Amino acid sequence: MPRHAARAQDSAPAGSARPVGDGQTLGSPHRGGTLRLTASSSGGTLDPQINYTSEYAQLFTVLYDGLLNFRKADDRTSDDVVPDLAEAVPQPEDGGRTWRFTLRQGVRFSTGQVVTVADVAASIRRLFRVGSPTAGSFYGAIVGADACLRDPAHCTLAGGLEVDPATRAVVFHLSQPDAEFPQKLAFPHASILPADMPDHDLGNVPAPTTGPYRFVSYDPDRGAVLERNPFFHVWSADAQPDGYVDYIHYDFGLPDEAAVTAVENGQYDWMFDMKPLDRLGELGARHTRQVHLRALYGIYYVPMNVNIPPFNNRLARQAVNRALDRRAMTILYGGAAVAGPLCTMVPPGIPGALDDCAYTTGADPDHPAPSWQGADLEGARRLVAASGTAGQKVTVVVQNTAVEMSMGVWLRNMLQAIGYDASVKPLSHAVQLGYIQNTSNHVQISLTDWFADYPSASNFLDDLFGCENFHPGTDNSINIAGYCNKDAQAAMDAAKQETDPARAAQLWAQAGRIIARDSPAAPVIRINYIDLVSSRMGNYFYTDLYHLIFSQVWVR
Repeated sequence: MPRHAARAQDSAPAGSARPVGDGQTLGSPHRGGTLRLTASSSGGTLDPQINYTSEYAQLFTVLYDGLLNFRKADDRTSDDVVPDLAEAVPQPEDGGRTWRFTLRQGVRFSTGQVVTVADVAASIRRLFRVGSPTAGSFYGAIVGADACLRDPAHCTLAGGLEVDPATRAVVFHLSQPDAEFPQKLAFPHASILPADMPDHDLGNVPAPTTGPYRFVSYDPDRGAVLERNPFFHVWSADAQPDGYVDYIHYDFGLPDEAAVTAVENGQYDWMFDMKPLDRLGELGARHTRQVHLRALYGIYYVPMNVNIPPFNNRLARQAVNRALDRRAMTILYGGAAVAGPLCTMVPPGIPGALDDCAYTTGADPDHPAPSWQGADLEGARRLVAASGTAGQKVTVVVQNTAVEMSMGVWLRNMLQAIGYDASVKPLSHAVQLGYIQNTSNHVQISLTDWFADYPSASNFLDDLFGCENFHPGTDNSINIAGYCNKDAQAAMDAAKQETDPARAAQLWAQAGRIIARDSPAAPVIRINYIDLVSSRMGNYFYTDLYHLIFSQVWVR
């Protein structure tokens, strides 16, 4: 995209679309109409406690609520945790081991049923009973969580979760301090659902909602229809303001190239998928007012399975890291305006991110360079030869979008250049993430993106490489590499408990260096977010974590 288009969007005043007053839209001349969204495929299960895709996290944020939430604001305060179903964000007690909440009165599910503390308790237990991908990493500090992780079907969280219907109190007891516990309760996996929700993946059956919208229909092959939740009222303008549009139609199946044209022409108001490289110049030149370029806590990386050949050999993994041409991948994604080379698994701007590069020309883990300088194919070939894995078959699993296919083909060519018999296996967006997580599929290497659940190094290091996040044989094993290092885990565990931000950053950096040396994954690029909207959409509203907020835009 030409730089002038990016500058034009970056100059928009931050916070110009923040909710004001009581967050109501009733009486606004912009209230009403249908917002039309499109994606190349659906995003997997509708279960908000299981789904771990950015596609549906973006949808869930206007459907469901937790005790806490992230502020819906079009500026950097969108990283702040605010009260949602709870009346306030509490101060921790007992040295950070006790968190005491009071549930709001008068909130109802979209069925009309009142939300009670019994629903809260059942929802938190359900995280373990259904095998939520963050049950261990986010909520494993709750007393009784260890027993729940060992025997999910009989999870009670005895001693770790107390509720009192008379006072509407919800009290969490932690086995050790967790400075990020409020952020974890604000994440969609901690959404509060009715207590009678079944203890299994809901699949294509939507749960009752508390937010401004509810499901009318859902077909994973065709799309979803949402309408206003008749039982919704604004209890917190910061956490969950009222919606402008009456309906949201989300259609699936349109390829990314066709979706760009459809949004340009006004047939759709917004598209989920990445914008193909060959369309960026056109968008920047002809549709500048419809394009928004925003900062993003997001990366692309290449996880490698440390438990099967050839990447059960550390030298082979280091070879991939050394051979990766991060500048080429930046170009394939869209160029320097929207991406940049990434040497470490924590993107810049987050405390604990490393500010050097171990795998580049003239550098190694003991002598890192200040920044990425270039790929070292000769060094990579030497590592492959030393590993004894040369000539082995390797399959790269990618999504079948235009951008990721081009990046996957480049990875295949790179693997061939350093000595492997490599091929590419494309899969649809709806199935690729679950497929590469499941050890039963014997995925050796893949390409995927990752967005922060909240701005912390833990979201990139502990989530993706924490021992507790490896669950063999399931689609919910976000530690795709199957990596577990006791020293890295000890540093991460200490960082999660540390209340001094400077010391926590040091511990995250320590863990990051251990992980970088072991190379269970190769960081590829940091990315910005390119958003394309129709000319009839107004009040463009973006948050760091959930991007376009569907409830806060209007249509003409």
